[in-house]
Amino acid sequence: MDELYPEIVIAGCGNMLFGDDGYGPAVVEKLLELDLPDNVKAVDVGLGGPHFCFTMLDNGVTRKLIIIDIVDFGAIPGTLTKLRVEDLPPGSYRDAHSWDLTEPLHRLKETVDIIVIGCQPKYVPAPDFEIGFSKEVEEAIPLTIQVVLKEIGVNNGNS
Repeated sequence: MDELYPEIVIAGCGNMLFGDDGYGPAVVEKLLELDLPDNVKAVDVGLGGPHFCFTMLDNGVTRKLIIIDIVDFGAIPGTLTKLRVEDLPPGSYRDAHSWDLTEPLHRLKETVDIIVIGCQPKYVPAPDFEIGFSKEVEEAIPLTIQVVLKEIGVNNGNS
């Protein structure tokens, strides 16, 4: 995709150095192995995800933002959830620097369809580093790919 502002942005948020927190970037890595439609841009936005991601959106072009991240919603590790911005209580979704992401997402939702695909983490070490996922989160990645492909209108991994 050569355009600066894609129609659909898939943003994988997280840090591969903190166990299950690397889920979002891992999903994007797998998505980039697929032949995605020309109007879709999948990006590993790491820890600065939301900040970086917001610079990729253009109200005149971008119509959908899919955020992929771990979300602690009290479920069994590896369980997926799909949340709309309205489902995020104020202050409930923060980046690594404790910036409340719900506020800018609430402003964006008027012009961009926003979905958060979250996976319940099992293990996020802090303050130590640990590379690698729990078995439960690793097994959730292929299912997440299928959920994302459905969201962008692709019925299988072969687009």
